[in-house]
Amino acid sequence: MARRVLLTGANGFIGQHILAFFLDAGHSVRSVVRSQAKADQLAKTFSEFASSSQLDFSIVPDMTSPGAFDQALESEPPFEWVVHTASPFNYSKVTSNHDFLDPAVKGTTEILQAIKRNAPSVKRLVLTSSMAAVIDFAAPKSTHPAKVYTEADWNPTSWETALVTENKNLAYQASKKYAEKAAWDFVAANPDGFDLAVINPPMVFGPLYDAAQFSSPAELNQSTSNIYNALLNPALSADSPMPPTGLHLYVDVRDVARAHLLAAATPAAGGKRFIACGGQLSFQRIANLLRASLPALSGRIPRGTPEEATMPEGSFEASSELARTVLGLDFRSAEDTIGDLATQLVDIESRGALS
Repeated sequence: MARRVLLTGANGFIGQHILAFFLDAGHSVRSVVRSQAKADQLAKTFSEFASSSQLDFSIVPDMTSPGAFDQALESEPPFEWVVHTASPFNYSKVTSNHDFLDPAVKGTTEILQAIKRNAPSVKRLVLTSSMAAVIDFAAPKSTHPAKVYTEADWNPTSWETALVTENKNLAYQASKKYAEKAAWDFVAANPDGFDLAVINPPMVFGPLYDAAQFSSPAELNQSTSNIYNALLNPALSADSPMPPTGLHLYVDVRDVARAHLLAAATPAAGGKRFIACGGQLSFQRIANLLRASLPALSGRIPRGTPEEATMPEGSFEASSELARTVLGLDFRSAEDTIGDLATQLVDIESRGALS
């Protein structure tokens, strides 16, 4: 059955894949973006749907302002599902910790309040959170036996610490925790309204939905830019040092997007968090996979120690058992995730060199 859906952050790396899954499933989607230019780009990417009544757009320049989503939520037929993905994750554009915390938390609470005011027809909100809201990053990375994170775990970082820390990672992690906490608190305080399902992915890698919209690597989203700059930049060589692995858990962007569709459509998903994790993935293994996909460029991909691609024994893990059993979610291999991205990065780089 086709549903009317509001999707925020629709032009993002994950958002575009989510939009594609909902449209392909036959749902009617209003995509919320921050500017007309972003709406125009999405209309071009999804021209097949934009030319029909299945896809339309709403511009919300500042999702933290009072009433930001009120007009976006006006629809006939009315909305039944809302998927909220919008949140900052581009460190180069962040000047203070408030730039993480305020948009994530206020943007979430604003859309919750707007749904209550304007769209009583909404039955479910699917929220994009993060494993950053789950993991205790101050805990040892390796233990014996290995720590296995589940939906019962929460990042213990306090709001006060997040505001004063000089560590941008810590501020970002806290923003995800407190945005998600705000959503759960709101739903608990309004038991007669919509219910909530939350998706908690770790590092999200994989192909861009529409690589043609990027004219140079400088325009890449954060996680994709990290791979390009650390492992494929033309300034590198096979002898360049292998960068340390940060968070070693990953998921393919297409799997986390599908998780959002399943979380909206599966009745039993209401009231649950879902870790969506494809497994462990070190930078060494990513380099190995890039070299296998792009043999002609192996001379500029750090070689490191190819035979040591797995994480050390006891490195923490995450269980996606709930996503598998309740949502029926399965996961792509790292070979598919990195291999499908690799040629896109080369094409984008070539366009940048010509511009």
